[in-house]
Amino acid sequence: MASPEIDIANSIEGLRLEGDPEPELLEGRIWVDGCFDFFHHGHAGAIIQARQLGTELYAGVHSDEEILANKGPTVMSLEERLAATDACRWVTRSVGHAPYVTSLPYISHYGCKYVVHGDDITSDSDGNDCYRFVKEAGRFKVVKRSPGISTTDLVGRMLLCTKTHFIKSFEKRLLGEEGDGTSEERKADAEKMMDRMRLYATDASGKAPGADVWFWSASGPAKSADTEEEKGSFRQLIEGPGPKPGQRVVYVDGGYDLFSSGHIEFLRRVVLAEEELARAEGWFDEQSVNERLGKGEDYPPAYVVVGVHEDYVINQWKGVNYPIMNIFERGLCVLQCKYINSVVFGAPFTPTKTYLTSLPLGTPDAVYHGPTSFMPLTYDPYTAPKAMGIYREIGMHAFSHVNAGQIVHRIMKSRDMYEARQRAKGMKAEVEAAAREREMMEDEQRRREAERSSESDA
Repeated sequence: MASPEIDIANSIEGLRLEGDPEPELLEGRIWVDGCFDFFHHGHAGAIIQARQLGTELYAGVHSDEEILANKGPTVMSLEERLAATDACRWVTRSVGHAPYVTSLPYISHYGCKYVVHGDDITSDSDGNDCYRFVKEAGRFKVVKRSPGISTTDLVGRMLLCTKTHFIKSFEKRLLGEEGDGTSEERKADAEKMMDRMRLYATDASGKAPGADVWFWSASGPAKSADTEEEKGSFRQLIEGPGPKPGQRVVYVDGGYDLFSSGHIEFLRRVVLAEEELARAEGWFDEQSVNERLGKGEDYPPAYVVVGVHEDYVINQWKGVNYPIMNIFERGLCVLQCKYINSVVFGAPFTPTKTYLTSLPLGTPDAVYHGPTSFMPLTYDPYTAPKAMGIYREIGMHAFSHVNAGQIVHRIMKSRDMYEARQRAKGMKAEVEAAAREREMMEDEQRRREAERSSESDA
């Protein structure tokens, strides 16, 4: 009788497969798999490295039940995690319910010849290497783990309520004028940050330029207040393809902390809204499509620019130790998303007319905003685009409630399980006391928000 291990290695019994099996293994079709729990730039870093090794990338996403049995509780549901991998610009296809122990028949069903994973070891509930079967078959490739971030790190920031991840001035950090270490070390760190941004600003192949990246320099009040009409200055950090003929330039902004399904679905709906407008104008008519193809390639009707706020701007509104991700980390998360074309770091909380008309690509054709529950607004930041006649709203959707505050709430609600997981990974035992402190800080912040809200209504 075959042993259970051999069955796992060679059988598809009990596995959930989608579609008909591919007739052959494709050399350029790469497989990656994982939990991808509150998908972050560390996941994206492994994914782009995998994508660069082939021409297609399939991402297998484990079920909630499989992760619970082998690792512990998930923060995000399978549906939320699939939304994240679907939105990654380097993922060709997402596959849900992928087995926790990677199976040769399973990946072969999808025509994937090679599996790619980071240089860390992932074990199942029995302590066995999850990739032992593909390694034995010579169908495993290794990429470097993204430095400085993991799901465990982020959970630790929530439980310990730390602020050491904040970047005081992203502009100075990129110039090597701020940060830890000597002047030479700060400059080396700045260059590494630029290299990471260049990597994340690539197109779907992971090899060619795919996004424009800018930084907006202005005073603190211009970035955080609602009254400063300041032009500031834009510096291009990375040059991308730019808008193509006929594309509408649209602008959105936000914190994008713990970049999640709420942000992703908003951005996806912005793209869909622009497609609907373009359809009415004949953008998708055969003649229009052929004209674009005749000039080289077809492309979508919208060019989406995303403004990302500084850490201190978010913390001014949300308090506690928000944002959980600093501006560099949040920007990388936005850059990897296929629904965007450009990022402006250091964008103002209030997009004034002066700011909007000074954008490097010209005044946007539309400014979109979605459901806001995370930021406790006491005034309308969008009076300028409304007065300009370019303001558009995205309504409620299935993931409207998912934001950084909701994710932190999920962690705190199941704190005992996450504390045990953190301890198993070698974190300090004071997580319990720190978590209680966080609860008090969150309560105090809610009280302040209620006071601000009542004052604004008065």
